[in-house]
Amino acid sequence: MIGRLNHVAIAVPDLTAAADQYRKTLGAQVGAPQDEPDHGVTVIFIELPNTKIELLYPLGDASPIRGFLDKNPAGGIHHICYEVDDILAARDHLLASGARVLGTGAPKIGAHGKPVLFLHPKDFNGCLVELEQV
Repeated sequence: MIGRLNHVAIAVPDLTAAADQYRKTLGAQVGAPQDEPDHGVTVIFIELPNTKIELLYPLGDASPIRGFLDKNPAGGIHHICYEVDDILAARDHLLASGARVLGTGAPKIGAHGKPVLFLHPKDFNGCLVELEQV
């Protein structure tokens, strides 16, 4: 059901410093900051030959990333994102298998302009999983 790894998301306490570290220290291709108000984050994508890194920074005090950074002040891996061909079919299969979909279960539009869902980390070995329809 899942396809390729789309990205690994890292919550960061300083978005500019993190972007500079990837750009200057690692020589990576770093995109521009992009506000995602529906998700409460500002993101920057780092393009790699085989996937992406998504830097996450809180957008507003109600951001879920704010809570993550309160518990992990230095930042850290927040979630991994897998691609799926049909997000509704994937959701229905996961629910039938006993997995929990966060929120209402209805896909939201993610940072790439495509439908996404998040799966409860307790159902996936402590890892928050995002699914993105391709």
